Amino acid sequence: MRIKIKGEIRNEFVRKIEELSEQNLLGCYQCGKCSAGCPSAPFMDLLPNQVIRLAQLGRKEEVLNCKTIWLCASCFACSVRCPKGIDLAKVMESARQIVLRQNIDQIEPLKIPKEEVVELPQIALVSNFRKLTA
Repeated sequence: MRIKIKGEIRNEFVRKIEELSEQNLLGCYQCGKCSAGCPSAPFMDLLPNQVIRLAQLGRKEEVLNCKTIWLCASCFACSVRCPKGIDLAKVMESARQIVLRQNIDQIEPLKIPKEEVVELPQIALVSNFRKLTA
């Protein structure tokens, strides 16, 4: 297995996330405290620390296509728990901004299946709809 050098790790995607979020993405050492305290974690396809890890590795498509960035309610539970002081809510918001700037995959409230609306935390829905208003 080949080890990536610093220039390969801090690729364009990592730099963009860091620029938008003003956070040191590579400062996360995967303790998992963000995921342990996240009230939306049971509904996410990837845990918050997994999103950070994928972003650290430059796996742009996996990060931008996951549901987790949209389910983050920006409640800051993760940011308060982080021993490195990383504001994960800002990182999630920066990932959403990258997707929104592509003008694809907008959510339409009336097209969400009723069984999903019942199961999802209401704060996640409200937060998501706020993010998609101009």
